[in-house]
This record gives sequence, structure tokens and C-alpha cells, in this order.
Amino acid sequence: MKINIACPSTGLQKVIEIDDEKRLQNLYERRMAQEIDGAVLGDEFAGYVMRITGGNDKQGFPMRQGILTNTRVRLLMHKGHKGYRQRRAGERKRKSIRGCIVGQDIAVLNLAVVKIGDEQIAGLTDDSVPRRLGPKRANKIRALFNLTKEDDVTKYVISRTFTSKKGKEVRRAPKIQRLVTPLVLQRKRQRKALKLASVLRNKEDAAAYKKVVAQRMAEQKEARRSLISKRRSTRRSQKLAAE
Repeated sequence: MKINIACPSTGLQKVIEIDDEKRLQNLYERRMAQEIDGAVLGDEFAGYVMRITGGNDKQGFPMRQGILTNTRVRLLMHKGHKGYRQRRAGERKRKSIRGCIVGQDIAVLNLAVVKIGDEQIAGLTDDSVPRRLGPKRANKIRALFNLTKEDDVTKYVISRTFTSKKGKEVRRAPKIQRLVTPLVLQRKRQRKALKLASVLRNKEDAAAYKKVVAQRMAEQKEARRSLISKRRSTRRSQKLAAE
């Protein structure tokens, strides 16, 4: 079984291969997102704590969280499901997926280092690879540089400069997301004002409707009252004529 170990803090990853069945026994029946002791992989990983993030079986089917079995199952998938890409709008399809429990049929198991041990591991923790891309969201940029809300986030965007095919220096920076600007606040105030105006207009329309309904009801009562009085007067006149 191949073990793909990734270290998020350094940005490095290392692949090792374990053929000893006794050592692999410590990984069987473990589930995704469970943490394991690094010593089960070898003495060099003593003190390390790793988390199972996924894997593939020998036929290449990926493991999926939430499927509590160590075999493959066929699930009816639609847009948004992992391991499936829809070809047509609204399409659903039954696809094979591997359960989240580690078994003997797993060919590659992915691990992530949660806690680094005392000894450095070559190719995993002895070096670091800088992140090529920085955060885009305004609050994440503030958290990265420990900024306050008064600081200008646009001055701290991580950008990169490279030479284009035409030999020109080009600077690339991400567009900051969820950045509160005066224009955003103006649009927010406008939405709030429109909402309030709509509520007031609905109240006025409801009051006008109630007034019209009350007027129509009064007109109907008056018409009915006049009709009844006419009938009574007609009957009285007929009785006097008969006498």
C-alpha cells in the first residue's frame, strides 16, 4: 500500500510504500478523519499524529466520507456530489464509490500531518515551500497579517510578478472578496430603503383596500336595507288595498 503523507505547514508531501501486512493491520478498519499515531508507519514517524483524509482502491475508485463500509457501493448522484460531474442539467446517474473505512483493497491512502514530532523527516518537514497564492477574502487577509478594521486591506494583498511571452513585466493580484467599501454600504442602504418603502407601500395599499371593502360592504347593507323597506311598504300597501 502506498501512503501519501502531506504536511500543510510546510507545503511538502512524501510517498512511502509499505508491504508489511503486520504494520498495515494498524490502519485497517480506520475511518476517514480519524487520527492515527505516526509510529504505526515506522520508527521515523514516532511522535507524529496524522489524520486520514482519503484514498483510492486498486481500481481507482476514491473513498468518500459518510459511507460506512469498506467496500464499493453504487450511489445515485447528482450535481454537487463528490466523485461525479454532471454532463447535462438536472442529470442524475448511479456511480460506484468506495466507502470511508480502510481495508485491504486500498492502493493509496492519503494522510495529513496534524502534529509534528521531534525528529525532522527528509522531504516532509525539513524544508518549506512558500504558498504561490495568498488569501482573497478580506477577513482572511486581516487574520494573516493581524490587521484591524481600520487598516487598508488592499495594501496587503499578496501579488506575483512574472514576465509574459512578450517580455513584459506583469503583476497579478487577486480581487479582494467581501471588502466593505463606501459603494457597498451605499448599495446596502439603498436595499434597506427600498425594502422599507415596499413595506410602507404595502401597508398603505392594505389600508386602502380595507377602506374600499368597508365602503362596499356598507353600500351592500344600505342597498339590502332599502330593498327590505321597499318590500315592506309594498306589502303594507297591498293589505290596505285589499281591505
